[in-house]
Amino acid sequence: MPREIPKAYEPQEIEQRWARAWVEQNLFRADPKAPGAVFSIVIPPPNVTGSIHIGHMLEHTQIDILTRWHRMRGFRTLWLPGSDHAGIATQVVVERELAKHNLTRHQLGREEFERRVWEWKAHSGGTIKKQMIRLGDSCDWTRERFTLDPPLYRAVLEAFLRLYHEGLIYRGRYIVNWCPRCMTALSDLEIVHKEQAGHLWYIRYPVIGAKEHIVVATTRPETMLGDTAVAVHPDDDRYRHLVGRKALLPLMNREIPVVADSAVDREFGTGAVKVTPAHDPNDFEIGQRQNLPEVDVMTDDGHLSAPAGKYAGLDRFQARKRVVEDLQAQGLLERVVNHTHAIGTCDRCTTVVEPRASMQWFCKMKPLAEPAIQVVRNGLITIVPENQKKIYLDWMANIRDWCISRQLWWGHRIPIWSCAACGAMTPARDSRVEVVNGRAQAASVPQKCASCGSIKLTQEPDVLDTWFSSALWPFSTLGWPDETDDLRTYYPTSLLISGYDILFFWDARMIMMGLHLLPRPKLEERIPFRALYLHSLVRDPEGLKMSKTRGNVIDPLEVIEKYGTDAMRFTLAVMAAPGTDIVLGEDRILSSRAFANKIWNAARFLFVNLDKFEAAGVTLEELAAPDVRTGAPYRTGGTLPLVDRWIFSRLSCVTGEINTALKGFRFHEAAHVVYHFFWGEFCDWYIEWVKPQLLSLDRAAATAAWRNLFAVFESALRLLHPFMPFLTEELWHKLPQRAGAQSIALERFPEACAERIDGEAEQHMVRLQEIIVMARNIRAELKLDPKRKVTADFSTQAAPLLTLVKGNFEPILRLAGLSGLDFTTGHFALGSGGIRSTMLFDLRIPHWEALDAGAELARLRKEKAWLENDIQAKQRRLADPAFRSRAPEEIVRGLESTLRERQAEYLKLAERLAQLERSLGDAAAG
Repeated sequence: MPREIPKAYEPQEIEQRWARAWVEQNLFRADPKAPGAVFSIVIPPPNVTGSIHIGHMLEHTQIDILTRWHRMRGFRTLWLPGSDHAGIATQVVVERELAKHNLTRHQLGREEFERRVWEWKAHSGGTIKKQMIRLGDSCDWTRERFTLDPPLYRAVLEAFLRLYHEGLIYRGRYIVNWCPRCMTALSDLEIVHKEQAGHLWYIRYPVIGAKEHIVVATTRPETMLGDTAVAVHPDDDRYRHLVGRKALLPLMNREIPVVADSAVDREFGTGAVKVTPAHDPNDFEIGQRQNLPEVDVMTDDGHLSAPAGKYAGLDRFQARKRVVEDLQAQGLLERVVNHTHAIGTCDRCTTVVEPRASMQWFCKMKPLAEPAIQVVRNGLITIVPENQKKIYLDWMANIRDWCISRQLWWGHRIPIWSCAACGAMTPARDSRVEVVNGRAQAASVPQKCASCGSIKLTQEPDVLDTWFSSALWPFSTLGWPDETDDLRTYYPTSLLISGYDILFFWDARMIMMGLHLLPRPKLEERIPFRALYLHSLVRDPEGLKMSKTRGNVIDPLEVIEKYGTDAMRFTLAVMAAPGTDIVLGEDRILSSRAFANKIWNAARFLFVNLDKFEAAGVTLEELAAPDVRTGAPYRTGGTLPLVDRWIFSRLSCVTGEINTALKGFRFHEAAHVVYHFFWGEFCDWYIEWVKPQLLSLDRAAATAAWRNLFAVFESALRLLHPFMPFLTEELWHKLPQRAGAQSIALERFPEACAERIDGEAEQHMVRLQEIIVMARNIRAELKLDPKRKVTADFSTQAAPLLTLVKGNFEPILRLAGLSGLDFTTGHFALGSGGIRSTMLFDLRIPHWEALDAGAELARLRKEKAWLENDIQAKQRRLADPAFRSRAPEEIVRGLESTLRERQAEYLKLAERLAQLERSLGDAAAG
């Protein structure tokens, strides 16, 4: 029965069909009680602020490649999916939607606003899941999680309460980064610093009781309205006489002291600084030491407040302009100079942030960081690339307390109640949760103040930073704080893959939380993952990171609708060199699509010709011997043909190379290897070489050819499957399968077999391919009609090579487009045709009249220059003692052998070039 395979490869229908089938069959459901080694990984949960962007697809491609690879190697594999509630990001997006209808969250009220966000989550979260399925993510969808699900809400309560009772979470008034647009505090990691051209304003502060001024410099003149002192360095002789005196605050006519503080930089500006404790982190510290009052002149939305006097109500930047004008009018602005400085902006909305003194909740990080440093230093957690390890350790060594409260309505509300009577704080009694209107909340609400017994309690309005719940993700998703089967089996997870831009936001915090919260005796049992791979970023043409809130993302669904998911996945894999960011180009995607087409067309050729073979009475099922499944060559008796020895040797070698590359997270190397094997060695050489045998009248020979062909083809599909799951699944199902076979995803990944590596066969095939390629190149330069077969001359003094060529006479003639090949041991005379040479042989097609002598001269000169450079490079490397001491002996010997070949080729080429130059010179003279 003919096996139908469409002429054109249409990935959209194939991919959607298999994506649905994998989910409907629960093909990737993990069983914690199954035998075998474990590979577990959690998804970096995408935000529910819209759709997955191309950066997610890079991440998911890499995770899925490793997940499928481990699953095919027999591991009990879990890839746990889910999404993050993404506090600020989600609230910003929903507020933008409300603004389209002239509404604000304050007009709706907290309860209604939260309901609207849940509606948004239901829509966006569903979209993200559909996209992940469409991308081929081999997740266990029965374990899908969301950070506001009741079990995860309970985990957040448990973590918060433990840290609170241990004194690691505290409330205090400190300078925080404040976003006037989002109207919330931000952690240092949520700030993007940008260099910006601005000004430095020099302002005169009159000294009371003296006829002099003290001049200060500032980049934010509007904040002077909140100044409560002028500070100078205690050792600065210029101002020693003013310490303890009073200055008059310009525009406000408020007396403020001149204080001495060693934190003042004598080299900046005039050496005297204005002190605004409510609006600058350094000034806040000075204020604490000098016991200065705080005057907050800003509102939450970035306007000036009542303490700013007549400037109240102005936007901060309008106020800056007005203050400068008034200082100028009063003769108190000494000068203005251009000044470039770094300004902080909100990572979500790009608004310039304001340092503000604010009452917030913080988590002490030093005690948590110490063991997190230890596990990386001692190798319990491996960080790749290696340079990121130092970045991690440096940041952890200088870590600051984490501001964990956010002035938002969407997220995990802080489980603390304040007392209206005495102001004391009372936490939730325990971590139990209840579900009200489909939403989780703390069930153990305190009924009275723990300090005074009052029942007038109000829950904190703030929510926790999104990254607090994300920091618990590897274990909260597996059932913690309960000791579940999943937690026992899959924690610690094997690996985390994330972008290096969230190393401190997420990765480091997971390590700290896992080490601190998991009740296990050994550090290696508490770490959240054993390896951390930080992938590259996909950037836009301006070099900016792609982000949904910036609006510069590429929708991967649009890309895969045009080119196919497999093409997009393979492109991302082949470009994913560690430490190098990716800028996508259409040409690379087209190349991957062409690769998929090549495989499809090769499969179609095989099945079309198989129909002809089956017409003679042989079925494909008869070919499905165990050899096909194991990838072992099939013999009809006697010696295995050279081409079969070669292809099975190459299959074993590339299998080892792919496995090694994937173990080291070198996705690009693995993708390159499978690409060149499948396209070049299998399709372009092996299939073409054995075509006559496939339709041979010798049934035994034809059967052997087909069986070996399908053994290699099936193995190559399994090698390619982690990269291109849809195409390989489709073609694999058209091959003969054993009873009970479900999916290529559940088959064994090929393993390298040392017994099948045949160095002699590989060396012989390299020589034969070299001859064929040389003949093709000469034909092309002679511009011979591709259909025209011509004779060629072959000269060698190497008897083994001559025997090899004569033993493979038919494929050489057929693949090189030759009608005959004549043998000799002599040199070819100049002008006798197109000639190519190596150390071991010369090849000539005797069609001198078709040869462009000038073009040949240019080609020989170019080849000579290339050989000179190559020889010099190899000589330098071999002369390097460091290389010789570090490189394996076989590498050194191989390089020495290649150098000898290049030198022999150079001598032949130089002689032929000299002859041609003399010949052309004589012709010109005549």
